[in-house]
Amino acid sequence: MPRTPQLSLPDLSGRRALVTGASDGIGFGIARRLAGAGAEVLLPVRNRTKGEAALARIREQHPTAKVTLHDLDLSSLSSVAALGDELRAEGSPIHLLINNAGVMTPPQRQTTVDGLELQLGTNHLGHVALVAHLLPLLRAGRARVTSQISVAARSGAVHWEDLNWEDSYHGMRAYSSSKIALGLFGLELDRRSRAEGWGITSNLSHPGVAPTSLLAARPELQRERNTPQIAVIRRLSRAGILVGTVDSAQLPALHAATAPQAQGGRLYGPTGPGNLGGGPGEQPLYRPLRDQTEADRVWTVSQALAGVSFTTTARI
Repeated sequence: MPRTPQLSLPDLSGRRALVTGASDGIGFGIARRLAGAGAEVLLPVRNRTKGEAALARIREQHPTAKVTLHDLDLSSLSSVAALGDELRAEGSPIHLLINNAGVMTPPQRQTTVDGLELQLGTNHLGHVALVAHLLPLLRAGRARVTSQISVAARSGAVHWEDLNWEDSYHGMRAYSSSKIALGLFGLELDRRSRAEGWGITSNLSHPGVAPTSLLAARPELQRERNTPQIAVIRRLSRAGILVGTVDSAQLPALHAATAPQAQGGRLYGPTGPGNLGGGPGEQPLYRPLRDQTEADRVWTVSQALAGVSFTTTARI
């Protein structure tokens, strides 16, 4: 039988939360739980139809929930900037930001509208740009920022020799590189915030392994059929063996983002065997995330690639 660990959330009334990738899967579950705990939830989505269906499902379960849709395509830096402009114009502080959205292993190299390799551009740089554009609101809310990485970040490295994977594309290595970069960025954000007095706490989470759509057929990624891995993951999840469920995979991010005892600069994930499933808890940082020199390099290079400056937005 699938295991369903429980996690109680604190009362989030009066808190404003933004969750990326919340139109389905893990992100949807995170947004639904936050709304149920009383938070005002912003759902920035690429597909309005899916977003409206997600919003309706949340309101079906929580009729008084404060949930709003916004347009966001993380694979477009101009789209990220537009959302930043819109929310800064509203001027309301953001208290929780969960950088959850991601794409995984397109069979062939694809690029964003900005010419960036798709996983680098969407999983990492889109979130870097989002944090930069929202920085004044995150500072005003003394926000906690939780960036969702992956078990794929526990080995490998940032592919500095060819960041854009133009010479030797490898889907899984590119995915791992993008998640390591996002993790290093999240840790550096916490260090910079402490140094500059921004009041932001930044930590990391990972969902373990669960039967989400990441490895399923995704025609938009030129993957017409389910991968062999997703069939195995689904069987194991149904049997309650080793891996988690879509519901349990939401819990580490929820814990990292809302638990009073969760801290900046830490990694939270499932606590079962291999950290693949089970209830949420803190775990040691993956080896590729421990190098502060690498984090500083990611911080600098990512701003250049994303066309943003934290030095500038910190002054707004």
